[in-house]
Amino acid sequence: MELKNRRALVTGGSTGIGRAIVLDLAANGADVVFTYVGPAAPQVIQAVESLGRKCLYFESDVSVFSEAERIIALVVEKMGGFDILVNNAGINRDGVVWKMTEQMWDEVVDTDLKGCFNYIRAAAPIFKEQKFGKIVNISSINALRGKFGQANYAAAKAGVIGLTKAVAKELGAYNVNVNAVAPGFIETEMTDKLPEKIKNQALDETVFKRFGRPEEIAHLVSFLCSEKARHITGEVIRIDGGQCL
Repeated sequence: MELKNRRALVTGGSTGIGRAIVLDLAANGADVVFTYVGPAAPQVIQAVESLGRKCLYFESDVSVFSEAERIIALVVEKMGGFDILVNNAGINRDGVVWKMTEQMWDEVVDTDLKGCFNYIRAAAPIFKEQKFGKIVNISSINALRGKFGQANYAAAKAGVIGLTKAVAKELGAYNVNVNAVAPGFIETEMTDKLPEKIKNQALDETVFKRFGRPEEIAHLVSFLCSEKARHITGEVIRIDGGQCL
């Protein structure tokens, strides 16, 4: 298995894309820790353990700087080390810019962008010292093209791309790969709640005329965390079925 004996941390790992990433990393041999807000998803832990891998979970808000330091310290303590960071946690608070409140803006930017920074900042000294690490940040195709009603989300996810590229340059000399994945419309619990009109518009944009599945994002993340991707860094890889063509 490509990730045998690696220790991974996935933020927002109890549902949707995050859950799929946790399970795929475990299927590829990694022990996994995930953070969550809300239901702890004990079935995720059971699924990881059924694969013969260790799994820990911690309720934590990624937007809190000190929480990132606490969680990563726990990963090192409980897992005996730390090799892989996947920044997946994210929220959306949609609304046209002339109706968007300061709170809507701050909540999305604090979670989707500052949350990435918080965990990268806490992980970087460890990866730098051990001269090894893999960081994958989940962005969005809407960071690349913008999206009506998502000024906050598009701005935050675009910031994730800039952060990815800057940190890739800073940590490259220490054998740390830093990449971003930009999904299109993916079938998750969150997207299931969207109006049919929005879902149909997204479907029409794809060349395959189908939505992506969380496990398809997870397969790419696991690849980027493996040594098969050791010469890839600073990249933003779209996985959207041609939605952004």
